[in-house]
Amino acid sequence: MKTSLRKELLDHGATVVGFAGLRGYLSGEIAHLDRAVSIGVDRRLNEDTLKLLVKLQKRAARFLKARGHRTLVIPPDSDRKKDTFISKLYSLFNHKMAATSAGLGWIGKNGLLISPDYGPRLSLATVLTDASLRPDVPIEHCLCGQCMLCMEHCPSKAITGLEWSRSSPFVELVRLGECRSHKTSKRQTAGKPNCGLCINICPYGRIKAEGEKLGR
Repeated sequence: MKTSLRKELLDHGATVVGFAGLRGYLSGEIAHLDRAVSIGVDRRLNEDTLKLLVKLQKRAARFLKARGHRTLVIPPDSDRKKDTFISKLYSLFNHKMAATSAGLGWIGKNGLLISPDYGPRLSLATVLTDASLRPDVPIEHCLCGQCMLCMEHCPSKAITGLEWSRSSPFVELVRLGECRSHKTSKRQTAGKPNCGLCINICPYGRIKAEGEKLGR
C-alpha cells in the first residue's frame, strides 16, 4: 500500500512523499492518527501551489479511505481557515515535524525544512491516518554543518545560529518578532514582503534550482 500511494502522489504532481510515525508526538483529538503522509512540492508558494497541495491531500485521503482507514487532512500553513473544526487542531500539529519524521529533510538554522535535494524550497502538506504504514527513516538532527550563510545574510539578524534536533525541537532558531518586523517594514512586492534571503542563500537545492532556470 505504501509503495502504491507514493507512486500515486508522485504521478500527480508531488515532488517528494514520505511516511512518518508520530506516536508520542500528537495529543488530544488526533493522537490516534499516528501515521502521516508528508507531501512536498518544489514550487514557489502561490495560489496554484496551494491548489496542487490540496488536490494531492484529497487524493491521498481517498486512497486510504477506500481501503478502510481514517484520515485527517491538515491544510497547508498558508491555507489555514479560521472558525472551522480543523482550525482548533492547528496548535497540535506542525507540517515540518511530519516531514522530518518522514525523512524528507531537517530543520535548518533558518527555521525552515531543508531537503537534501530541494533545500528550503518545498511547500508542505500532510494527511494523518490510522493506516499501519511503515514509517520511513526520520532525520534526527540538523545537517547544515558549519554553514552560516542564512545567519550572516539575514537583514534583521533574527537567525540565532542554534541548531535543531528531534531531541531539542523547540530551540529558538529564529527570533520571529524581529523577522516579522523587518518584513512588514520592507517595501511590498506583488503584495508580499520583499525578503526571503534565507531561502535564496541556502546552498542546498540552489544548484538544482539554478540549473532548471537555465534549462527553461
